[in-house]
Amino acid sequence: MNKDPFKIHTLGSAERLSPLPLSSDKGDQLFNFVTDSQKIVFKTGMEAYTKALNEGTQPLCVEKAGPRKKIFFNPEKTTAAIVTCGGLCPGINNVIRSLVMGLHYFYGVPRIIGIPYGYQGLGPNNTHPYHELTPDKVRDIHQFGGTILGSSRGGQEPSDIVDSLLRLGVDMLFTIGGDGTLKGCEAIGREIESRGLNISVIGIPKTIDNDIDLIDKSFGFETAYDVASPIIRDAHNEAKGAYNGIAIVKLMGRDSGFIAASAAMAMPEVNFLLVPELPFQLEGKNGLLDLLERRLKAKHHAVIVVAEGAGQHLIKGDAEIRDASGNIKHKDIGVFLNAEIAAHFKAQNTEVTIKYIDPSYIIRSAPANASDSIFCNRLAYQAVHGAMAGKTRFVVGLLNNQLVYLPIEEVVKHRKKIDLEGELWFAALQSTGQPFTIG
Repeated sequence: MNKDPFKIHTLGSAERLSPLPLSSDKGDQLFNFVTDSQKIVFKTGMEAYTKALNEGTQPLCVEKAGPRKKIFFNPEKTTAAIVTCGGLCPGINNVIRSLVMGLHYFYGVPRIIGIPYGYQGLGPNNTHPYHELTPDKVRDIHQFGGTILGSSRGGQEPSDIVDSLLRLGVDMLFTIGGDGTLKGCEAIGREIESRGLNISVIGIPKTIDNDIDLIDKSFGFETAYDVASPIIRDAHNEAKGAYNGIAIVKLMGRDSGFIAASAAMAMPEVNFLLVPELPFQLEGKNGLLDLLERRLKAKHHAVIVVAEGAGQHLIKGDAEIRDASGNIKHKDIGVFLNAEIAAHFKAQNTEVTIKYIDPSYIIRSAPANASDSIFCNRLAYQAVHGAMAGKTRFVVGLLNNQLVYLPIEEVVKHRKKIDLEGELWFAALQSTGQPFTIG
């Protein structure tokens, strides 16, 4: 029998009754406890369903998130910790707040520790004070961007982190971060398992790039393209305000162009959309410069939105450099395009006015919008329920519009990218009017 790739790791049998005043009976107008047998079908298409039907097997399913009737930890003797890692992202403070509120009010957890500056705060050389998080201390933090705990890139040795968790008496660690953070969380969970310890580690997916695999979206993503949209609007105004005006807006998206594509569709004044998933050319027939020439002759203005990871093959430079998290540090495609476009039209003696705008750090440090705020709350609450039930090494995420638990080891196998044959990219191309390929 094949191993279930979506089976959630647990610390042991949950034998303690939950303090939540919920129900197990339908029709009593009370929210019902969720059981481990309640599953969500992973692939909802007819092809997967028919295949399973013909083979006489159950379709691949994932575990539904939610409060369990029996829990593993004794809430009165439980200590939780929260750590935020990687780059800033709208909604981190919302998640911190909701974790604290859920742990305190739902289960009565007496101590919640805020870890300073990411995994560095769990390293052997940490000199920063830990935060004692209470409902009063986090009451208003959702109104602000960033993270009250601080963040950092780069990892620590899992053995050192587990030593710190033991020293602090931590029973469950909530890690808020993206791909690197989740890989670190999985490594910590494996170290805990190798020592036979009862410490749960939970991942809450945070990246505005929306590049975490298997889940529908990560928190902060909607706010990112929401904040980017009026910036594109103003860039369009700048471009249109000058004869042969060109506006270049660079948005975040190291390996995936979801923000750029979504922002371009939300503000459909964009004429050229450049993303990492699809290489483009500057020169030649139907290259970007050729298309831009035609656009200026027809309309005398143009707006280009480019994701930070796009067009790297065009930029000559030194050897590959990586940041502390192991991510490739891309060269600035916005500056490159600005210079190349200016040189091209200068050589033709064509008057152009170019405005280059890079709002990346403004976007990622913004507070969450209303939609993301709700999403952050829901993710945090379901993370708390899963942790209290003794589940570990899991990510809580949205799949097929349902909140589910997924093993971290499955989520971090690949980075999610735009499907160039999918509806999202086709809709983006229809919005911009650009050809399917550039160059």
